Amino acid sequence: MDANPILAEAVRGNWVENRHRGAFIIVDATGRVIASAGDVERPVFPRSAIKSMQALAIFDRHAADRFHHTAEELALACASHHGEDEHVDNVSHFLDRMGLSVSDLECGAHMPTNGKAREALRARGAEPSALHNNCSGKHSGMLSVALAMGVPTSGYVTREHDVQKAVRAAVEYVIGEDLTEDRCGTDGCSIPTWAAPLRAWAHGFARMSTGEGLDAGHAAGATKLFDAATSHPHLVAGTGHLDTLVMEAFGGRLMQKGGAEGVQCGAIRDKGWGYALKCDDGNMAASQAMVAQLLLTYAEPNAAQADVLAQFTRQPARNVRGTVVGELRAVAF
Repeated sequence: MDANPILAEAVRGNWVENRHRGAFIIVDATGRVIASAGDVERPVFPRSAIKSMQALAIFDRHAADRFHHTAEELALACASHHGEDEHVDNVSHFLDRMGLSVSDLECGAHMPTNGKAREALRARGAEPSALHNNCSGKHSGMLSVALAMGVPTSGYVTREHDVQKAVRAAVEYVIGEDLTEDRCGTDGCSIPTWAAPLRAWAHGFARMSTGEGLDAGHAAGATKLFDAATSHPHLVAGTGHLDTLVMEAFGGRLMQKGGAEGVQCGAIRDKGWGYALKCDDGNMAASQAMVAQLLLTYAEPNAAQADVLAQFTRQPARNVRGTVVGELRAVAF
């Protein structure tokens, strides 16, 4: 099998120090390929890039009807937030509205991703809680599914729990493919993660973007989730993050979400296209350079949007004194 193409490279001084290979695909809702490079049939774990697909279970199991989830709550269900005050406060309110608390979250605790939020927590002499976990919004949404289904919330992260069965079914429906036991792992936040080809993930995002090929309930749920995320991009990630900055710049035109190990997925909504990208070596900065180049090439950005993307297609490398010594840059495609 041929190696995937080089889509980004790290330069130090006047010499290429490292090359990052990857694959990407853009498709419409019928599955027609708009553009692609590399092996798009190799199954990959999408990780957090498909939280919006997982959140469709909120609509499948009528949790949205029971709790009348706000746009902020739906955005958090799609989020990998940075643990800033706005994120923590909103997740806490999300749980409180359902009669739950931080003790019901089974995602584990870690320090906030945002540096200022970490320092503020340390300055208070406080320890991080599960509210600071970047997946706490997604888990709050899953807890709402458990309550709506009338099943115990305890153990909702396990593969055998009815919540995870509902999440799996929602993802399978939207991508149009089975998620199989021979390609399953456990994500960082303890829920199952299932591998499928890049092509399938891109197709799912195109279907969510347009509603084409989905029943009315799934189509409406997908629209509400994408509208919530693009209307509240800071809740989806946080200060300075590509997902937030790009969705702010593009408004409702673009749904963008990254996932661990160099995955990027989303939808160019006004074109009805979905896309999926994987950096082979899992380098997140390189994957951001790649997806920024993809959007520069295919999303028809205006000047302001192009300026935001350019922050990521060419990322300066600095030494410990702050001197620029090179850059990480996308390779045009």
